Amino acid sequence: MNIQIFGKNKCFDTKKAQRWFKERGIKFQMIDLAQKGMSRGELDSVLKAVGGLDTLLDEKSRGYAALAYLAYDEDKKEKLLEDGTLMKTPVVRNGRQATVGYQPEVWASWE
Repeated sequence: MNIQIFGKNKCFDTKKAQRWFKERGIKFQMIDLAQKGMSRGELDSVLKAVGGLDTLLDEKSRGYAALAYLAYDEDKKEKLLEDGTLMKTPVVRNGRQATVGYQPEVWASWE
């Protein structure tokens, strides 16, 4: 398994996800979305796996209101690439598979 956890350091669910993988001895790579976002290829892969842009957007984030003015999904994708804090966290990725939020039942099936 090649696990990547995209999250925010202050996010409780991101910390829970890290703890879940540590308890099982599964190595992972942590990427802080506040410092470094996803690449375009990573974002496209995650969007395919989770079922689209609406699943990934965090309605509670500070910049979410600005997305309402963007009419096209491509523009929203560009905004996500610029500001990773607009995503729900954690985004856990294993190759082509991905989840949004704390979903240990799905991660257990990856083992």
